[in-house]
Amino acid sequence: MLAGCATSTGENAADEAEVRAETPLQASIPGWRHQTFPGKRASQYRVATEHGAHVIEVDANASASMLKRELRIESDDLAYANFSWRVSHLLRDADMAQKQGDDSPVRVVLVFEGDRSIFSAKDAMLSELALALTGEELPYATLMYVWSNKRKPETVIVNPRTSRIRKIVVESGPGKLNQWQSYKRDVRADFKAAFGEPPGALLGVALMTDTDNTQSTARAWYGPVMLEAARQVR
Repeated sequence: MLAGCATSTGENAADEAEVRAETPLQASIPGWRHQTFPGKRASQYRVATEHGAHVIEVDANASASMLKRELRIESDDLAYANFSWRVSHLLRDADMAQKQGDDSPVRVVLVFEGDRSIFSAKDAMLSELALALTGEELPYATLMYVWSNKRKPETVIVNPRTSRIRKIVVESGPGKLNQWQSYKRDVRADFKAAFGEPPGALLGVALMTDTDNTQSTARAWYGPVMLEAARQVR
């Protein structure tokens, strides 16, 4: 199932001068929406062209927002998530295990269904607050693929505000900056590694570049997100 927002570049690093904004975001990728957060400056997402292919370019300046698409893939149909990104620089003070440093230049976000009755009192309160502020409850579980400054790949980071958000480091350090990096992740295995249980239905996918906690800047590019159904790989 194609949940992507662009066509894969198939290229390595490119000069920023070769990337140009092209068309309005909402008109170019129907089904996706820009979700902002109360009290937060929004990161700026736009469709761009790189080496003749469409990508999503984002600039963040002490900001946080996400480009999101709702969908539904049942648990038994979940297999692999394929995605790619390019990052210009890391965030010097970022540490996703700490509230004051919980930023990342790139995130691919997966949102899952589950039994919300097991929420702790803290998570239930956070869910009510989220509903009041944004009109949406805290998801049962959110799994993020991220780029960390120092933590090793495959490290699982629990969000410092709620255990219902967990991050898997898929890239670390500055060695691959300004180069396109592509990944193929086993969603079911990653969810179990992060949360210790099988996943429920996948309800949404998002791209997120945020720098609000570190009050810094970031520039990044995303290729498509391709979700493979289990029946396609059997």
